[in-house]
Amino acid sequence: MNFYEDDLVIQRILKQKLDPDMYNWADERLRTFGKSCATEIDERAKHTDQEGQPRLVKYDRFGEDISKVWVNEGYKKTVLDTYHTGIVGYVHKQIPELEKKGNYLYSYAQGYLLSQSEPGFYCPVTLSMATALLLDRFASEEVKERFLPHVLSTGETELYEGATFLTERQGGSDVGANETKAIADGEKYLLSGEKYFASNAGMCGVAMVLARIEGDREGTKGLSLFAVPWRNEYGSLNGISIRRLKDKLGVRAVPSAEVEFKEAKGYLVGETSKGIYYMMEALNLSRICNAVASIGIMRRALQEALEYAKLRHAFKRTLIEYPMVQETLLNLTVKHEVETLATFELVEQYDQLMSKDEAVLTEEAAYVRLLIAIIKKESAEQAIYFSHEAIEMLGGNGYIEDFVTPRLLRDAQVLTVWEGTANVLGLEIIRLMNKTKVHSLFIKRMKKSVIDVPASLTKSRDMILNEIDTLVRLTQFIEGTDEDTKTYYAKKMAKQMVLIFEAQVALSWAKKGTEREEKIVERFCKQSFNQDRAFEDAAQLKEDFNLIVR
Repeated sequence: MNFYEDDLVIQRILKQKLDPDMYNWADERLRTFGKSCATEIDERAKHTDQEGQPRLVKYDRFGEDISKVWVNEGYKKTVLDTYHTGIVGYVHKQIPELEKKGNYLYSYAQGYLLSQSEPGFYCPVTLSMATALLLDRFASEEVKERFLPHVLSTGETELYEGATFLTERQGGSDVGANETKAIADGEKYLLSGEKYFASNAGMCGVAMVLARIEGDREGTKGLSLFAVPWRNEYGSLNGISIRRLKDKLGVRAVPSAEVEFKEAKGYLVGETSKGIYYMMEALNLSRICNAVASIGIMRRALQEALEYAKLRHAFKRTLIEYPMVQETLLNLTVKHEVETLATFELVEQYDQLMSKDEAVLTEEAAYVRLLIAIIKKESAEQAIYFSHEAIEMLGGNGYIEDFVTPRLLRDAQVLTVWEGTANVLGLEIIRLMNKTKVHSLFIKRMKKSVIDVPASLTKSRDMILNEIDTLVRLTQFIEGTDEDTKTYYAKKMAKQMVLIFEAQVALSWAKKGTEREEKIVERFCKQSFNQDRAFEDAAQLKEDFNLIVR
């Protein structure tokens, strides 16, 4: 098995979006990584989930608080195997063979493969990516020199995994209610307080922590960002202790903890009171990681359902011969392929935006942030749906922990919570609309992108244009109403936007594709927009199934 070689869609995406040298280099390494994800990393993930979960070793034999997190040896091997590929490092430093930096397209392609076997571990990878971004973009040269080479390590120096600690008990998503304090102490600060959901605790070498410098104002605009090493230079804890690890439904590979700081040494990153702005940059990166993990789980769930349907006999026929099964697999295949195309279209635009290194919220930045919000919301919800459908396809076996499907569902469930629930993402969309009129830009771009199509795609184009007209009416209504009504419609608007975006991406690919791609966008529009209610016989379904799935 090889998650990369078996996936022609991701290969095609990378071949189109990467320059030839980068593609040839990435293609070779992704073949190796795809095989590893489908075999030994997958076996280690199963062991970690069922038998080898992280454990807190609170005290040593002398009764001293060591707050150490134990992980199994297989997990440690996965850590090294993954970071040594450059999934974090090569976004920010040169690839030796190419003598140039890599990009997020390569990194997120790795994350997509990894998430098909170990979405729990992709969380620490995400946190390390966010830490690298914050240090590289905002830290002073002294702070960079202290931490960044370790966070970017591909084996040449000691690896520091990263973490981002935001949430506290009293605030949750209301980060402005945070109470962790920072007191100046020479060139450093001493941090005291607690973080309630601190993922990768005990495993990270450095954590990016929001705290309020003594005397600064309340709310989010009084928060500063600090790089806090987990241990001092001689190996002792840096004023940090773990109260307990969270007993989570899924993603058991990542230790999530309640962490206490008692005069922990931290180093200011960027300007004081700008922490929330910096952390929002990291949050947007993490939301893309969330979407990538979602399409990874969707892919694995689909493959499990498809392979089982080929092999399982019921009432003297294989499951895959039944029209109702074909319809399920066809709909899942279409949705996953279009969702993958859309997600990596976002990744390409994010790559381009980050290369500009612009500090202000430009029109382009607002547009990318909108795409991040709507795709994160949709993909997370679809990961749960796909996992559910895979379980149903396997029947009783799908509910048994001998199979991967229960773990997929448990791991998928957190993706709607991590990096912002649907309600939080809806509020983000409203803020962008109020501040930048991003909805007008979105509508303009969607209309422009679907105008010029061959005759074979006009039916799909017309369905998309009809949905754009619906969105225009919705946004015009929302613009003239009160804030409560805007928030009421926020999630409905997000759904309309994401289906339009995904459909136009599929339409663009179909322009350069084959009959199969044309059929995909047509079926996607039908099943998403529910515009064509004409009856379909089993023969037509089978024809489309054979063309798209087989």
